[in-house]
Amino acid sequence: MDPYLVIQLILISIGATSAMTWFSYFVSKKFQKLYKEPVLLSSVFSELHYDLSYGSRRKLGWMVHYFIGFLFVVGYHIVWVKDILSVSLLSALLLGIISGVIGIISWVFIFKITRYQTPINFKGYYIQLFFAHIIFALVATLLYFITMLLVIVTKAYIT
Repeated sequence: MDPYLVIQLILISIGATSAMTWFSYFVSKKFQKLYKEPVLLSSVFSELHYDLSYGSRRKLGWMVHYFIGFLFVVGYHIVWVKDILSVSLLSALLLGIISGVIGIISWVFIFKITRYQTPINFKGYYIQLFFAHIIFALVATLLYFITMLLVIVTKAYIT
């Protein structure tokens, strides 16, 4: 795989995951609920009884959150490169909906296997998570489009 493409996908995933996370933190603060994915991930590591300090669990929660964002962006890239969907607003919405459903199913599974006990408004969390993934997909699509334009323009003027 082209190292420039890997860097491009990493940057896109950082931007999209950050936008999603900011949205989750905003909704969490607005409704005074725990909807923060990295915090929930660090709590999950506690439930799995890993012998990690609080700081290590927090860092791991953030790293896993961003890594999953990277995997989603790689999936989007494959969908776009294989011409399954075009890079468009419609495909961003569709990918966001699909990602939201995958995210909700994943969290249901995570909460079940860890027997998560911390009080959380699951319905509210899943609704927020669904919209957070739509924001993720919209930002990822926009950044992908912008970076592809930059690559095209750069190649046209440099080569």
